[in-house]
Amino acid sequence: MIGDTRQVQHDHHPLLSSALVWFRRDLRADDHAALSHALQAARQVWCAFVFDRAILDGLPRADRRVEFIRDSLVDLDAQLRSLGLAHGVAGVGLIVRHGDVQALLPALAVQLGVQAVYANHDDEPNALSRDAQVRGRLAEAGIALHCGKDHVVFERSELLTATGSPYSVFTPYKNAWLRKITPETVKPWPVARHASALAAVPAPAPVPTLAEIGFEPTNLHQLKLPTGSTGAHELLDDFLDRIDDYGQTRDFPAVKGPSYLSTHLRFGTVSIRKLAREAWQRMQAGSRGAEVWLSELIWRDFYHQILHHHPRVASHCFKPAYDAIKWEQGPHADALFSAWCEGRTGYPLVDAAMLQIAQTGYMHNRLRMVVASFLTKDLGLDWRRGEAYFATHLNDFDLAANNGGWQWAASTGCDAQPYFRIFNPVAQSERFDAAGRFIRRYLPQLAGLPDKQIHAPWLARPIELAAAGLVLGRDYPEPVVAHDVARTRTLARYAVVKAG
Repeated sequence: MIGDTRQVQHDHHPLLSSALVWFRRDLRADDHAALSHALQAARQVWCAFVFDRAILDGLPRADRRVEFIRDSLVDLDAQLRSLGLAHGVAGVGLIVRHGDVQALLPALAVQLGVQAVYANHDDEPNALSRDAQVRGRLAEAGIALHCGKDHVVFERSELLTATGSPYSVFTPYKNAWLRKITPETVKPWPVARHASALAAVPAPAPVPTLAEIGFEPTNLHQLKLPTGSTGAHELLDDFLDRIDDYGQTRDFPAVKGPSYLSTHLRFGTVSIRKLAREAWQRMQAGSRGAEVWLSELIWRDFYHQILHHHPRVASHCFKPAYDAIKWEQGPHADALFSAWCEGRTGYPLVDAAMLQIAQTGYMHNRLRMVVASFLTKDLGLDWRRGEAYFATHLNDFDLAANNGGWQWAASTGCDAQPYFRIFNPVAQSERFDAAGRFIRRYLPQLAGLPDKQIHAPWLARPIELAAAGLVLGRDYPEPVVAHDVARTRTLARYAVVKAG
């Protein structure tokens, strides 16, 4: 296995004649573990990406993530071409295929006559099963598959407790993470200086258009989400000017506080080592904002190692006792779920957040916690319904982080908030969107309400509603549940696990 040390594979082996790098969730040419290993291990290296029909066929025909990937591949193709030209190799680029990856990738490796395929780990259960099948088909053709770490700073079993078991509580995990990090850990993998091994593509073809892979354009380009490695570095440069204030600004959805890099991290258009290095160095220099942001990056590692050690969390509660919870079901529950999805709950901050994700594929992190708590603890609906909705709609959907976040909010996960801690959606709104700026952006029909009343329109006096030109039930719904009543029901619902 590569990636467990910074040792490069060919130190003790003769060079391979040729290799193929299989790009997946790592769409960049710089600081790329698999590409670096391949370039140092082989005389000729090709690069490929496969649009996998097994994944694509489950998506809506207009999907921002597919468009983001496609645009990022164009950027990656250009990066590879310029790396080749800088070393006097013309015709370098990205080979892009579209179909059944388990057949196409081994067939391409055979066609190119390579001796090895290099890729970076992907620990999602479906990806592991796909990789096992590809590994088997490659082996039948006498081709090795080398996989290693790239997507996180510490993976799998690199951080264990003193008794040798995986961490299930974040703070001790974070402390261990901070003890283990060194400049070497986050050093970039060298690519450019070995790029003379890049080989010209045998039959060059442009990256397929969205239409050619059966998709339609979305509003991705109207949103402020630049694509590819180039876009990731634009966002990073912008964020580094603001990072010192991150601790104060990150909780307010109407403020430009976050890095907005989550989609780039998801698809690997930026290196996690680069981000961790920037944050860690600034933290050591005394930046409180960088320290808070680094903690968020550590949460990401934490949830990835949870998924690796406990793959059952993909469909079950991390705490098995919580599988006994009886969630609301039936037509009324379905109606509540639709109201939540469509931003019709009558709670403005919840509804504005749900309209944000529907219109942009993004949701502010504070609001993810608010709407998840509302779904599970105000509406009494199974966290898996919300998790699946996010999986379909979030540009940055990542199974480990999405599952971890939902189970945290539902109190069913590792190191989750206690079940009796129930977010009050009105109090959250008053605290984090006090002037109603975020709410007004997505719910313009409430714009005429005074700041104090915009968080709970049903409590506004008739004169205030009239002045705002607002009729509840016509222009904006009455609340679908009363929070205090729902809270009592939730405490009873969770009573089954009190002993757990």
